Amino acid sequence: MADEVILLDFWPSPFGIRVRIALAEKGIKYEYIEEDLMSMKKSPLLLGMNPVHKKSPVLIHNGKPICESLIAVQYIDEVWNDRSPLLPSDPYQRSQALFWAVYVDNKIYAILRNICVKKGEEQEVAKKEFIETLKLLEGQLGDKSYFGGDKFGYVDISLIPFYGRFKAVEIFGNIDIESECPKFIVWAKRCMKIESVFKSLPDQDKLYEFIVEMRKKLGIE
Repeated sequence: MADEVILLDFWPSPFGIRVRIALAEKGIKYEYIEEDLMSMKKSPLLLGMNPVHKKSPVLIHNGKPICESLIAVQYIDEVWNDRSPLLPSDPYQRSQALFWAVYVDNKIYAILRNICVKKGEEQEVAKKEFIETLKLLEGQLGDKSYFGGDKFGYVDISLIPFYGRFKAVEIFGNIDIESECPKFIVWAKRCMKIESVFKSLPDQDKLYEFIVEMRKKLGIE
């Protein structure tokens, strides 16, 4: 019997994009169910599958839910381990990939959100932290093509979905990211040439319009 794979997701979510990229990298067919989180009307399926956090994405494999995007990507890699690996097999290299993915999880989304929806000193603090974070990631990338070496993998999947929001960050934060962190942008453009990435990331203009609407809802515009 074939695996039943369902993804509960919200189209602009960088966390959901991670799971979409991982599924595409493995060539896994799945049913996509859109959750309209802007309306705050969460489906009974989402609430039933993720009763703790009540948020997407949720990967459902043969009726069993896997919550949190980094866990879902790791699960995909381990279950479909006969296909292109996303995590290193070496225990130390694997630990480093997990570390940097968690670092991205803990830092990037909150910083980008603060640049886009805050003003004044709070925004300035977020802008400074954003550039510092990208420079740190550039140092970790070094001269490698991808964070794990020559092959697109787990850390890249954890980070590249946020690239879709860079247009909004540059406009609302008045930042020229490429002039500040050119190596990071080269890496991002390299990732965007990968089929699983460019087919999974929404257009930057579409994401910019989404953030404009979000700002209006928050009373910023």
